[in-house]
Amino acid sequence: MSTKAQITKGLWLGLLGIVIFSVTLPMTRLAVGTPEAPQMSGLFIALGRAVVAAGLSAVFLLATRAPFPRREDWWPLAVTAGGVVFGFPLFTSIAMRYVEAVHAAVIIGALPLATAAVGALLHRQRPSAGFWLCAAAGSALVVAFALLRSGSGGLSISLADLLLLAAVLCAAVGYGYGAKLSQRMQAEHVICWALLLSLPLTLPLAALSLPAGPIKASAWWGFGYVGVFSMWLGFFAWYRGLALGGTVRVSQVQLVQPFLSMLFAVPLLGERLDAVTVGFGLAVIATVFIGKKMPVHQPVAMPPSLLHPRKT
Repeated sequence: MSTKAQITKGLWLGLLGIVIFSVTLPMTRLAVGTPEAPQMSGLFIALGRAVVAAGLSAVFLLATRAPFPRREDWWPLAVTAGGVVFGFPLFTSIAMRYVEAVHAAVIIGALPLATAAVGALLHRQRPSAGFWLCAAAGSALVVAFALLRSGSGGLSISLADLLLLAAVLCAAVGYGYGAKLSQRMQAEHVICWALLLSLPLTLPLAALSLPAGPIKASAWWGFGYVGVFSMWLGFFAWYRGLALGGTVRVSQVQLVQPFLSMLFAVPLLGERLDAVTVGFGLAVIATVFIGKKMPVHQPVAMPPSLLHPRKT
């Protein structure tokens, strides 16, 4: 496969993963409920979804006869798990009881730039100025949308907003380390092993936080989605896309996630979508496609003669 075809395939796989992830916030909102009508706790949703996905992972790893991770892979797997199995799900699940999915979506809009920065550091890539300009323009559009929708001339920072920003940081680190592992492990195996590594913690904590009262069927549907799709299948496409197309480049596909989340929030939660939201969404998507054409320079390998000069 040519480099161009590999990048294109990575971008399409990344987009598939983002479409799956974009339903996460509305479904989490369904599962956690509102302050007036609470459903499941954020702790149970975050850890329970990881337990569901870990069970599926065990079956998948056995069915595919996956090799055991190498000793040097366990630490990156632990960091990946800390970011995407614990950090992001826990922070977003707690925050989603107090903010609407549309509001949360614009805060999560900072994720592409954070992922690109982490990816550039981990892979020692050097994105061009044009690439960073497109990334900054897309992020600026997301921030401008948040300011416009704040209704107070500024973006008020609540505890829920801080939790969402912490979730962004956790996801960026988890995505970066997971993508790096996907270059030497099967992408599907990375999330599976991260989930199984977390099971000694997620299983007892999920059991302790089981809902005590009656829960709506819609909340269980939301929980089922985040357990099977958000926590498991989405990562199959996402990590494979990051590995093929490069973390820095493919991460920019996440710029469309806030607006996809808004689109899904309309039928799922009854939230409103207007022309301004659509306009900002199209503008952000444009920055993704322009950024796709900008070069991302790979690290230059030192010639063996310079690394190991001959003795004279």
